[in-house]
Amino acid sequence: MKNLSESVVSEEIVNRLNSLNQNSTPGWGKMNVSQMLVHCRIPIENALGKQKFSRSLMGRVLGRIAKKSVLKNEPFKQNLPTDKRFIIASTGVFEEERKNLNSTIQQFVQSFPGGITTYPHPFFGKMTSDEWGMLMWKHLDHHLRQFGA
Repeated sequence: MKNLSESVVSEEIVNRLNSLNQNSTPGWGKMNVSQMLVHCRIPIENALGKQKFSRSLMGRVLGRIAKKSVLKNEPFKQNLPTDKRFIIASTGVFEEERKNLNSTIQQFVQSFPGGITTYPHPFFGKMTSDEWGMLMWKHLDHHLRQFGA
């Protein structure tokens, strides 16, 4: 599976991000493109230790089992439930949000592997830096496909 920490992979993601515009519409889901950009930035900040979220009860019960499934080389399914902490209500300025996400991706790549948090993922629990990198790529890929990029 691809890993966001790899420069070729992160460049591909950034190119796909740069193909979006403020009028890009989702093929599924409720977010607009600016909300999606923020929604994608927050988990990367979590991986970098800039944001920490407590473990959910459901994550404590099912997280380890679900992590094995999520890290398989298959795309996320459409319309999966989203943790309420990652639902973005406000609509930011598209260009600013894209710039912020691009910058956060670069921070992830430059920080890898030593700068990746050892704090548990809010649902999946303890993760290695490689697992964080694969999950971040898979999440970004899912939402870029959502918006046709």
